[in-house]
Amino acid sequence: MESEDVTAADGTHTVNREGSHEAKPDGSHDTPSDGNRDRDGNGTRDGNRERDGNRERIVAAAARLLSDGGPDAVSTRAVSSAAGVQPPTIYRLFGDKQGLLDAVVAYGFTEYLNSKAAHEAGDDPVEDLRAGWDLHIGLGLANPALYSLMYGGHRPGVPSPAAVAAFDMLARLIRRIAEAGRLAIPEERAAALVHAAGCGTTLTLIATPEARRDPELSRTAREAAIAAITTDAPAAAEPGPVAAAVTLRAALPRTDALTVPERNLLREWLDRIADPAR
Repeated sequence: MESEDVTAADGTHTVNREGSHEAKPDGSHDTPSDGNRDRDGNGTRDGNRERDGNRERIVAAAARLLSDGGPDAVSTRAVSSAAGVQPPTIYRLFGDKQGLLDAVVAYGFTEYLNSKAAHEAGDDPVEDLRAGWDLHIGLGLANPALYSLMYGGHRPGVPSPAAVAAFDMLARLIRRIAEAGRLAIPEERAAALVHAAGCGTTLTLIATPEARRDPELSRTAREAAIAAITTDAPAAAEPGPVAAAVTLRAALPRTDALTVPERNLLREWLDRIADPAR
């Protein structure tokens, strides 16, 4: 089989490989020999376990280097040394340095999601939003390099699945505020506004020397964002379609977005939702 020389993206390493490697959706690569181990499949399973173990060690090592020295510290040579693997292993699993950084971003988001999931929901979704904001700010200040890569170094228009999952968690919290009759603007806009305000505040604090950080900045930004998306109405006693229908029914006369026939039809529908027995 003919040998092929492949030079890494940074020009520092050259790997001799036989045949072609097929790229997988996650950026990893299988060597032709992976499928040519023992006929009973034990070799393949062993190879998969080894590959997964290498991947975990490499990502963990890259995350540590990122935390200690920022993105510039995440070189192929430093990561391979810290993870105890050869540089070709990194290229085989992640393709290039960007692929490795993408994996580190996914790792950071997973840690973030785990910490968010550990927070139990309370009775007041607005208070839960405050707690989530504070957790988000805390994540950034505790892991500034990782946070900057997660939210400031991503490629435009290419969010990671974990980033989408994190935003979905925020959107579900916004939905709870809407169900409680407390949301003043459309859900999508509210979620986007809180996300933008939280990320902007965190990145600003990270960029400010610790001694010069305004301790009230986060709280002020948080309360401004909450005030922009919520009403002063008390939370519904029993959030759900009935409470939402009652809230919207009460506010219906104040909207001019509908024609008179449309408003009457919507009023009828809301009355049926609010009082099914009617």
